Amino acid sequence: MHKDLENLWLPYTQMKGLNSILKAQKTHSSKIFLDNGKSLIDGISSWWTACHGYNNKHIRKKIISQLNLMPHVMFGGLVHDQGVLLSKRLIKIFNNKLEKVFFTDSGSVSVEVALKIAVQYWLNKGKEKKNKFIFFKNGYHGDTSGTMSICDPEEGMHKLFKNYLRKNYMLSIPESERDKNKFLNFINRYNDKVAGVIIEPLVQSAGGMKFHSPSTLEFIYKAIKKKKVLLIYDEIATGFFRTGSMFAFQQTNSCPDILCIGKALTGGTLSLAATISTKKVFAAFLSNKKNKELMHGPTYMANPLACAAANASLDLFEKVNYEKKIKIIEKILHKELEKFRKLKFVKQVRTKGAIGVIEFFYLSEKNILWLRNEFIKKNIWVRPLKNIIYFMPPFIINKTELYHLLESTYQILSKWKKK
Repeated sequence: MHKDLENLWLPYTQMKGLNSILKAQKTHSSKIFLDNGKSLIDGISSWWTACHGYNNKHIRKKIISQLNLMPHVMFGGLVHDQGVLLSKRLIKIFNNKLEKVFFTDSGSVSVEVALKIAVQYWLNKGKEKKNKFIFFKNGYHGDTSGTMSICDPEEGMHKLFKNYLRKNYMLSIPESERDKNKFLNFINRYNDKVAGVIIEPLVQSAGGMKFHSPSTLEFIYKAIKKKKVLLIYDEIATGFFRTGSMFAFQQTNSCPDILCIGKALTGGTLSLAATISTKKVFAAFLSNKKNKELMHGPTYMANPLACAAANASLDLFEKVNYEKKIKIIEKILHKELEKFRKLKFVKQVRTKGAIGVIEFFYLSEKNILWLRNEFIKKNIWVRPLKNIIYFMPPFIINKTELYHLLESTYQILSKWKKK
């Protein structure tokens, strides 16, 4: 085993027989620099976080300033300026339709909190049986136990744990008339048990970069509003312009009761997430009685350094025309991915905002390992997922780098075709 791996346990990785590992030494802009002298153009923004690119000067300056003042303080019984400011700025984005911000330290925990809020919302209203969730095929919401219970158990990464997890209700996203009727009938039948519906708006990310339409979200929104079921949007991956708008749901005539955000919130610098609710949801926790308050509190919630990074990231979103940048990226992705259609093993290509997807009929583990090695040879950082290759580059990527990503991928797949 490689000396760097003697004490490490890596994610989603079979460690047996793993004799080599790449080591990042530094990052800058759209590139990751390795200790062997190679530099890789990052095509996936470090799990979709580094939207402004690496080592952004403005974010770095604000973090250093906060570090000199106060790196951390508990957010229980105390608040601080960075957290207060960030909460106000986030609410302003949503035109006060969402009004209460609960900070967490990771996306998975953000979703865990959303589930707890939804269940306790109904408990506080005296409806103890409403404690199940409707989630969707190909959905992914995190790796903690609560979030695993609302991920697709077969298509996702958690099938080993299906007998351990709490049972919820999985349906197909209601796009066809058949699935729409099934969804309506299910809501009618199980309304007394359902606390909420959770979905990733427009793009199901880790489940295979599956897209659905704004009208589909509007259908779900209207259907469950009639039954007064809570709607949770998981925008951890889709938020902050990744799909073309600041948040994906803003492309629809819908609004969640609870919103989960994270990943690009700090521009890919420090871990921070949030669960944001309407005033109506928050009001159910206000009482003179005991045990009505939300009993959750991550140790590093609202970490001042992370909040400073998030505030700096929002500065950039306000100052830079990211909508224009995303449209340029989307246009290039759309045009360049079309040529992949002629490869016989490619099932489909699709683009949404700064997301480009090449879907294969099938990818084996052997195929994936070969592709990863070939990407490194071409000096690009791209990670196949399930049966897809996807691109979610930093928004500041230049055209030369983006074309290199796509052309290199085409050369690799053309080579694969001849194998």
